[in-house]
Amino acid sequence: MPHLPPNPETVIFDGSRLRIEDITALARKSAVAHLSRADDFQTRISRGADFLDRLLAEDGVVYGVTTGYGDSCTVTIPPALVAELPHHLYTYHGCGAGRMLTAEETRAVLATRLASLAQGVSGVSVGLLQQIERLLQHDILPLIPAEGSVGASGDLTPLSYLAAVLCGEREVMYQGQRRDAGEVFAELGITPLQLRPKEGLAIMNGTAVMTALACLAWERADYLCRLATRLTALNVFASAGNAHHFDETLFAVKPHVGQQRIARRIRHDLASDRPSRNEQRLQDRYSLRCAPHVIGVLEDALPFFRTQIENELNSANDNPIIDPDSERVLHGGHFYGGHIAFAMDGLKNAVANVADLLDRQLALLVDARFNHGLPSNLSGASGPRAAINHGLKALQISVSAWTAEALKQTMPASVFSRSTECHNQDKVSMGTIAARDCLRVLELSEQVLAAMLIAARQAITLRHHIDGRPLPEPLAAMQADLEDRIALVQEDRALDQDLQALLVAIRTQAWGLYED
Repeated sequence: MPHLPPNPETVIFDGSRLRIEDITALARKSAVAHLSRADDFQTRISRGADFLDRLLAEDGVVYGVTTGYGDSCTVTIPPALVAELPHHLYTYHGCGAGRMLTAEETRAVLATRLASLAQGVSGVSVGLLQQIERLLQHDILPLIPAEGSVGASGDLTPLSYLAAVLCGEREVMYQGQRRDAGEVFAELGITPLQLRPKEGLAIMNGTAVMTALACLAWERADYLCRLATRLTALNVFASAGNAHHFDETLFAVKPHVGQQRIARRIRHDLASDRPSRNEQRLQDRYSLRCAPHVIGVLEDALPFFRTQIENELNSANDNPIIDPDSERVLHGGHFYGGHIAFAMDGLKNAVANVADLLDRQLALLVDARFNHGLPSNLSGASGPRAAINHGLKALQISVSAWTAEALKQTMPASVFSRSTECHNQDKVSMGTIAARDCLRVLELSEQVLAAMLIAARQAITLRHHIDGRPLPEPLAAMQADLEDRIALVQEDRALDQDLQALLVAIRTQAWGLYED
């Protein structure tokens, strides 16, 4: 078994509703997966598979079971070959390309597919669900290429790599090594699956990859939103800005709840609840004054996107749906990932706007014309050596590059539907591309935040040298933590190692930020 924390939580798969946090906990290995052993759950799963068996014995026609796939649905499969069909499905879909999904992403995919099949309307066996559970529990991770899905008929090509591994084929990552799946199964005493008639289709014909990536993206975006808020408060203080731009009465007249929450957080960070004595400038530039309006869009959008992602997570999204209660086979299109596509296109837009906001804040901080007394480029050098030191000049250039690339990635993927597969899949979601784009925007935006943490640490220290004004809590605690992590930049030095360490801290959510 993989190394786990001393008391990991358990995520139970029994068809009941799961949250984004359940999937991300499994992805990080801070939780373990447990398939329900309850009689009523296992009976419900078995009833669907048993019904399909009876239907086949009675010469019933079921798409993807007794017919070919997609546009080939008019092709009748000879009874003697029905058992081979699901294995052909994952075989010919083995044409993925691009990078492999990371370990976290792959665990999320396994958990997301298990959640869908556990709804009990996919006509699969309990044994199939148990096999996915084994992959999660033993941390046997199929090597899944990231590219090759149009997001309807679901994530066919990437999920074919899961289907193949369940049958002991293709490659996995196991204990840090790239291995043949069959060899790993043999070592652990795991019997490869022989897929039942609909099980290949049930594994592959769904939205598990895009939804898994969306869960990870949502969690990262939520933390980015909080950290960007704290950074804004630090930058307002470092700039000797007007803390009363975040006044409660001011924001009461524009009732966007998330925007109001961001303003409240900044107001609390700056201890600016007291009436102004008009010692500050009348108005700061937009990147400070309008920060709640920019970050607030993301804050207000996150609950909506959570609903769309979690609804998809808790859906049966393959085709056909098998209703074991009325014994009906329902042919539809639940594999279509439009909600995830829209959520990811929207989320990457809101995140990139926050990165752009912070990029503008940094541009003000490093420019002696606009930073109200701080040294040019936030250089910590003094005396004759100031002439040869350049502070954060290059860091600001890199932030501008990362921001520009993030903004470039915000073109919506969902509007690029392509007619595929002999015009059977003639309107597709592109949800998986949207999710991958969103993760890339988050990666770039987190790099911007890492740079801003260096800048904030530098600017706050330099501001203190100028006026000695104490930082309010919790900014003081944040600054103390940053000083422990990052040495003051006095003599020029490479900052790449600082950036990488800060990226790890961001992605492991090292700072507790706001309770509301």
